[in-house]
Amino acid sequence: MMIPRIARARVEQALDRSPAVALTGPRQVGKTALALEIAEARGATYLDLERPNDLAKLADVDAYCERHAGRLVVFDEVQRLPGLFEPLRGVIDRRRREGRRTGHFLFLGSASIALLRQSGETLAGRVAYCELEPFNVEEAAGPGARGIDDLWVRGGFPESFLAPGDDSSLEWRLDFVRTYLERDVPALGPRIPGETLRRFWTMLAHNQGQPFNAATLARSLGVSGATVARYLDLMVDLLLVRRLPAWSANVRKRLVKAPRAYLRDSGICHALLGIPTFDALLGHPVAGGSWEGFVIENLVGAAPVHAACGYYRTAGGAEIDLVLEAPGRELWAIEVKRNRAPSVSRGFHVACEDLRPTGKFVVCPVDESFPLPRGVEATGLAGMMERLARLAR
Repeated sequence: MMIPRIARARVEQALDRSPAVALTGPRQVGKTALALEIAEARGATYLDLERPNDLAKLADVDAYCERHAGRLVVFDEVQRLPGLFEPLRGVIDRRRREGRRTGHFLFLGSASIALLRQSGETLAGRVAYCELEPFNVEEAAGPGARGIDDLWVRGGFPESFLAPGDDSSLEWRLDFVRTYLERDVPALGPRIPGETLRRFWTMLAHNQGQPFNAATLARSLGVSGATVARYLDLMVDLLLVRRLPAWSANVRKRLVKAPRAYLRDSGICHALLGIPTFDALLGHPVAGGSWEGFVIENLVGAAPVHAACGYYRTAGGAEIDLVLEAPGRELWAIEVKRNRAPSVSRGFHVACEDLRPTGKFVVCPVDESFPLPRGVEATGLAGMMERLARLAR
């Protein structure tokens, strides 16, 4: 079953205004399937750079591009050919001088590290970036999809979300973790023992949404704090972990400044913790943190591209789970609750007095919005995402 991807419109629009587009995202998130849809619609040429035959076609990049001068060319797994961007810069510049300015190349990469570094340096001003994330709530609610509870438990990777049963979904996610540890991370260069990185990944899952404490994690792993910080950088670059920064505010209070770390896909979090089903999740201590991370990931993904996001917490306990400032200076304070009849803590109200947001919301599993005391509105996740999508328009 094919679920239409919301990101397709963003990629198409980027191709219509830029010579090249880089589509990033973790492995198995659906980049190739989306690219093939776009390629078919545009009559494009597709090359998989993990296939020797396709690599051989690029022995002379200029000649290959000249033969396909009127077509979009899709390069899959572009990080496998580090020297590709240099000749493509010349091709783009030559076509610009000829008046052909947009829609030449689409690059796909399974991690942001190499792809963004290479293209950012070589194709500066010539490439636009789009990120494909796992299925979100809006996509999962489409025709024939499974719904929000399954999305929370299984995560949004297509093979996991659409698996015929919970067991097969969990097995796919465990294979996904093994592949990253045994193949993808070593291929990128970092020399990190696979078992050490697995333990670190699992520790982050146990501490979903907690302030990142490098010293505590370092002691558990038997490494230095600097090494643990490097592990976190790697997981963020691989698009597997979201590092949510502390919100900086001009208030006369002592603020918690450590970032919070969330595994971006809830299904991977549950696989690392051995949580196979919805019932098992509801009884697990990580359920609250997992739900918070699931909601925040969906909201950040729906927010305008240039929106600033963070969390706010003072040493005295005043706290907002997600502070979001959209272009135009619209500041929203968002609390995440799993309860269908949520109550708002005093700490949230105190934090709102500090920041004076224009909107105050509690996101919880409800179908309709309703008011709460002191100007707070309770709303469902899908409804909140729609509000954010309207800001982006």
